[in-house]
Formats: sequence, C-alpha cells, structure tokens
Amino acid sequence: MPSPPRYALVGAGSRAQMYLDAVTGPHASRARLVAWSDTNPGRLDVYERRLRAAGAEAPARFAPGELADAVRRHRIDRVIVTTPDDTHADLVTTVLYAGADVIVEKPLTTTEEGVRRIAEAAGRTGRQVTVTFNYRYAPRNAELRRVIASGAIGRVTSVHFEWLLDTAHGADYFRRWHRDKAVSGGLLVHKSTHHFDLVNWWLGDLPARVFASGGLRFYGAEAAARRGLGPRPGRGTTDSPLRDAFSLDLRHEPLYKEIYLDQEHHDGYRRDQDVFDPGITIEDNLSLVVDYASGASMAYSLNAHAPWEGYTVGVNGTEGRAELTVVERGSVRVDADGHVVIDPSARPDLVDGGTDGTDDAERPVGERLVVQRHFEPAREVPIPKAGGGHGGGDDVLLCDVFAGAEGGSPGSPGSPGDPLGRAASWRDGVRSVAVGLAANRSLTTGQAVRVAGLDLGDAASLLAADGFRAGA
Repeated sequence: MPSPPRYALVGAGSRAQMYLDAVTGPHASRARLVAWSDTNPGRLDVYERRLRAAGAEAPARFAPGELADAVRRHRIDRVIVTTPDDTHADLVTTVLYAGADVIVEKPLTTTEEGVRRIAEAAGRTGRQVTVTFNYRYAPRNAELRRVIASGAIGRVTSVHFEWLLDTAHGADYFRRWHRDKAVSGGLLVHKSTHHFDLVNWWLGDLPARVFASGGLRFYGAEAAARRGLGPRPGRGTTDSPLRDAFSLDLRHEPLYKEIYLDQEHHDGYRRDQDVFDPGITIEDNLSLVVDYASGASMAYSLNAHAPWEGYTVGVNGTEGRAELTVVERGSVRVDADGHVVIDPSARPDLVDGGTDGTDDAERPVGERLVVQRHFEPAREVPIPKAGGGHGGGDDVLLCDVFAGAEGGSPGSPGSPGDPLGRAASWRDGVRSVAVGLAANRSLTTGQAVRVAGLDLGDAASLLAADGFRAGA
C-alpha cells in the first residue's frame, strides 16, 4: 500500500483545528502531517499536546521564513495554509515554486497584485491550488445548483442575495485582525468571497461589473459615539463592570484561551479587542449590484450586526423562481457568564436546542428551498440532511480534500465523482475575489467598476466571457 501524501501546515490559529482533527481522525490513513509552522510558537505547543494526546506524532517545526526549504527538506506533497489573508499570496507562491501543491483557506488573496503573482506561479509550475469553499459542499447550496442546472426556472435573469451576520458572529470580525482592511481586504474580500463564489458556481457565470455602497455604521468608535455609548474596556477578557454582550471573554472559550490568551506574551496579539474601538477600517453594512457576462444581475447585501443569522437567496429565471432561506441562529443568547457561541454555522450542535439555548419558536433554525414555475404552484425541494459545520459542508469538503472526489483527484472540478463541480481551484478563487476587489474600488471611487479593468495580469483571461466554461 503506498504511503499517504506528506503534508505541512502553515498557520496554527483556530481554523487549523479542523484540518488537524481530520488528519488525526477520519483521514489519518490518507494524510501524514510531517511539518508545521506559525509565527507564534505557543500555538504550536498547544496543538502539539493535542496531537500527542490523540496518539499522533508531533510534526517537525520550521520557521515561517523557511517554508521553501521545509517543503524540499521534508519532501512535502501538499501545504495547508490557514494564515491571515494578506499572507496568502506570499505563502502560496512560495509553496508552488518549491514544488508542492497548496490547500488554502478563502480568500485566495486580498489584492490585484496577489492574484497576478499566484496566476504566474501556477502557470509556471503547473502545481495545483485548491481553495476551500466549504459552502459549495453544503447540501442546501448543492440542491440550488441542481435546480438551476436542471433548467427548472429557465435562464437566470437576476439574483437577490441577502446575508445576515448576527451580533455575536458578525461582531467577531471587528475584534480580531479582520478589522484591518489592509490585512483582510474587508468583509467584501474575507467573508463575501464565499457568497460571490456561490453565485458564480450556481449560475456558471462570470462577474462583469460591480457597483458598491457601504460603510462602518454600527461598530467602531465614531458610530458608537453617535449612539451615545460611553467609555468601554479595551478588551473583553476583563472583570470591568463596563463589559457587555459585545465583549468576548477568552477565559470562557477553552481553545481561544489556550491558543490566544495564554500565548499573548509571544506576539502581543489580542483576540478579544473591543468592537467599538477607534481605527477599525472595514465596513459593516454593504450593498452591491453585480452584472454578469450572461446578462443576469445580482442585488447583494451584507449586514454584520443583525439580531439573527442566516441568508436568503432568490433566483429569478425566464420560467420561474427558486428561493433558498436559511436560518443558522434565530437570536443571540448570552448566558449569565457572558458566554455565547460565536459562529453558529461552524457549531450548529451548540445552537439549535444546544448549550446556546437558541430554539426560537418564531424563527427556528432551519433551511427551505422552494421552486415555483410560472403559472404553477410552489413546490418544496427536499434538502438531504447532513451533520457538521457550515451546513454540513465541512465534512464533505474534507473528504474531497484528503480522499479526492471518487474517480478523480483532490481539487479536480467536474470529475466523475464531482458532477456539480464543487472542488474549487485557484481560478475559482480569482473569479470570486475579483468581485470583492472591484467592489472595494467602487467604494473608493463611487463609480461602477468593470472587472476587466482590474490589473490581474494573466488571470484576467479567467474573467473573459469568450470560451468560459463553468468549472474550468
């Protein structure tokens, strides 16, 4: 039996846990983690203890600046990148030129320059880059893709897409490094890249023009002052009487305490900054109009301070309409100790009737896909049940990443085992992040921005309608 592929991991924040659980659990026979790195050695200490407790070997450590050498020295086949977004281009290109494939968390990168560099490196090396768009793998989103592809609603003419982040999950982007647009690209790049990818994938289409409007209207010091909020503690991990429901106490989150609070002495990074601080440079309310190459358009909105979390999608076609409604949490409940489940999509087991206590009669957690053709009654499309995070997408994504689509290989869109083309390459990452990049430029200029006008180098051809094929 051949030995499993050799993996390295770069980035030991909370997102790394999903991959570490996979390589020490259900995918232990398909992946061998042999090396890892993080800018904070304390986080590696924590995960090393966890791996040893699971009976796994501790990977060899290497300094962040030694990535290329580590790939060669440890004969790495694939590198998993779970670092802050602004580092992705450097890390991805380094790995490709060193001779390994890459699995990178979304977004692919945060800048036009990053797109150019990754496209050049992928073209020169022929290596594979897989972007982990886990929402493609959620059964509800896959069913909507099937409905559209079946022709049941005809040719798509427009999409209405509203995404609500609540005052626990949405607030969390304003506590950590994501609050700095230079690092995350803002929510239009960091978060909405998921949503733009879904629409590109659902429609099998290309974004052509973007107009954006938005601002920081709820979080941040100026918005707080307008509402008359007084002095606040600089962080959530405090016994100050000024703490409130927007404060995150890392002492109540075992993993966060271990990998962030207990490791602050290494790098000074605070995971629990106040969401009403000055200096936050990302937006919390965003609205877009996106035109697609086919002639369809999308009205998109993102709100990061909603009282409930979920999304609604309406897809209009020449023969009818499809509607997907998802409630991931009906309301935010904070317990007596100030604890709340931060991300309901990642931990649904703790939300619907779980320890979060969120079991709202008026807005229950759930999902519903309805199709209605012209001159016909509506019909509900059954959605297969799936456990795990992000609508059941995480487990299927991991299976694809480590086991490969049946009859294909990891990251091979459109293989026999992946008829929906759920596996996403760097090309899909470019098509998704291009919407966010154009939208950020539109926010600055106040004008609509043509995606073709972005300086993407060789990657610009991926956004040209001529010869485009969904999944290519």
